[in-house]
Amino acid sequence: MGQKVHPHGFRLGYIYTWNSKWYADKNYTEQLHEDLRMRRAIERMLPDAGISRVEIERNANQVTVSIHTARPGIVIGRGGQRVDELRGRLEKASGRRVRVNINEIRLPEVEAPLVARAIAEQIERRVSHRRAIKQAAMRAMQRGAQGVRIRISGRLGGSDMSRKDQERQGRVPLHTLKADVDYGTAEARTTLGRIGVKVWIYKGDKISERTAPPISALEKARAAGEGPPEAGAGLPAERKQPQEGSAEAAVEAPAEPAQQEGGDATT
Repeated sequence: MGQKVHPHGFRLGYIYTWNSKWYADKNYTEQLHEDLRMRRAIERMLPDAGISRVEIERNANQVTVSIHTARPGIVIGRGGQRVDELRGRLEKASGRRVRVNINEIRLPEVEAPLVARAIAEQIERRVSHRRAIKQAAMRAMQRGAQGVRIRISGRLGGSDMSRKDQERQGRVPLHTLKADVDYGTAEARTTLGRIGVKVWIYKGDKISERTAPPISALEKARAAGEGPPEAGAGLPAERKQPQEGSAEAAVEAPAEPAQQEGGDATT
């Protein structure tokens, strides 16, 4: 099932958390649709901003929207004009006061959604699909990824029938829960139809409270600066062997049976 399940959904609550962080008792469906409307508004207004993910948090009177983007300048706009316009649209979609946080992505080459979108754009510009996926995998590995898997399907190269092609470099452990595997999809719209792009990027193991190994008493003592316990501490002391000719040796020596004086009686 490692090739069928979504890598993020498989690891939710273990090393990943949810993109929507709020609790609702009665109005759950209404707030869920508000989240969907806000996400669609962001996608329509900022299609070229290189947005990897959007996180939404709610409290009593305010909604906080955190946008992770590779191009923060496009989201902010000149003098903050574009982000103000975006805030107005989000407040209209949710009916509440909205606060927008913009987080810059330092390494877009290892963000799977951005890599998938970049490959789809190259295919739309009639770039060879083999060249596009091979270069994307090489750039991700050069930027520190430990494994990359890219799979595309559709009428590749103008073929009459749909087929699949893929590029793999490094290792991508889909069954390991502590493995930080980023996943993203995109679609290239061509004159011959749509071509699907799927990208998996393995960034290494992610250590959390659940995945951290248990700490032994020795490691705790070392961390506290107490040092390791002395060798043989808590063990019973070895018993010394008595020297020959001493009183202890005489006491502990087993008594030999006494021999009878004289020989045996003869008949």
